[in-house]
Amino acid sequence: MDYKNMKFRMSTSCDRGLCRQGVGRQDKQLNTYDWLADVPGNMESTDLVEVQFKNTRKGYYHNVNNLPLQKGDIVAVEANPGHDIGVVTLTGELVKLQVKKANLKSSEEIRRIYRLAKPVDMDKYKEAKSREHGTMIQSRQIAKDLNLDMKIGDVEYQGDGNKAIFYYIADERVDFRQLIKVLAETFHVRIEMKQIGARQEAGRIGGTGPCGRELCCATWMKNFISVSTNAARFQDISLNPQKLAGMCAKLKCCLNYEVDNYIEASRQLPGKDVILQTQDADYYLFKTDILAGLLTYSTDKRTAANLETITADRAKEIIELNKQGEKPLMLQEDGHQSNDRPIDLLEGESITRFDKAKKKRKRKGKDSPAKGSKAGNDNKPSEPKAEAAPAKAEAKPKPNKANDKGDHNSNPPAKGERQRGDRRQRPGKGGPRPQDRASKENKPEQQ
Repeated sequence: MDYKNMKFRMSTSCDRGLCRQGVGRQDKQLNTYDWLADVPGNMESTDLVEVQFKNTRKGYYHNVNNLPLQKGDIVAVEANPGHDIGVVTLTGELVKLQVKKANLKSSEEIRRIYRLAKPVDMDKYKEAKSREHGTMIQSRQIAKDLNLDMKIGDVEYQGDGNKAIFYYIADERVDFRQLIKVLAETFHVRIEMKQIGARQEAGRIGGTGPCGRELCCATWMKNFISVSTNAARFQDISLNPQKLAGMCAKLKCCLNYEVDNYIEASRQLPGKDVILQTQDADYYLFKTDILAGLLTYSTDKRTAANLETITADRAKEIIELNKQGEKPLMLQEDGHQSNDRPIDLLEGESITRFDKAKKKRKRKGKDSPAKGSKAGNDNKPSEPKAEAAPAKAEAKPKPNKANDKGDHNSNPPAKGERQRGDRRQRPGKGGPRPQDRASKENKPEQQ
């Protein structure tokens, strides 16, 4: 072989089907990764091409003109009537597997590709797509006026604008013959009605599931299998309707993904009603880790008491001993008590260690004069006790003859009371603040 005259091409990661050829230049739903994109002769193996239209609608066509199509090219394909505009999503050997998966029985269902889309085709396509939302809103009102128990979820115009597909959801059979007549007279196009389920509608709309990933029905799932609550029971999942339901308000399709593994693993476990008898007590099954093969038993049938976790082999061994009339010392092997508990790193910490201490707010209003008078007496803490004596004396005054005659100098006031009066008249260091004096002068004295 002449290696000197042979032409080599440097391949990068993108050239080997990882981004440019494998993933393609499109972001449509139900995108298929072409892992054979860099295999020599893959394009020439078949003339079948997968073309995708709005949302999850796909079709398969023959490339009769041998056009150099790549993933992401916009093409004009055969339709009835006229033509449609779509995006190439897959070429080569994998298209045969997709056709087999789509259950296309006759070759007549596979039409042909006309050409790559021209600017004129794209102008008609954009004009037709701009009418879809308004048509959907108007068609819903028409169905409501005809008292039809159905919901029109989406409207898709053909690329040339000669045909419109109405996707609707209905629980029962609906006679929409009158609806088709009214829609044809209103929009002047050919009408096609397609009934879809709640799962198909969620796939067409798209969204993000509770797992954080894009919906399976919008990315790769095309065939929907019935899901029942038995799948949740086999996997020990609580039957909470809010957690088991998906975006379509039906049971999540992912409940069926691992149910076979759980069923196979549960066959290796002992029965749930089996009671393990030991010399200490009788143990009842409390919970099960199916995939790990661990069983947790409790001494109480209804509550968690003295929990012990053992393996499935150890449980079968105890069951055989009980059948022979023997009772082991403990559930654990060789009477060894299991202390395998998860370590709590924050066991000695307080849950409020990061909370900020609340500051006490000072009251305003009635307590403000008292605070002012107290502030003036901070230097002499013993004086409030001296004020208590005249207060008691004022509560029960004794009759005095000198007071009846008008002799005011016979009974002089107490020492503490005279000093308090002097401080009120003298604006010194121990006296009240000017704002406190103003507030007291405005209030009438009550004696």
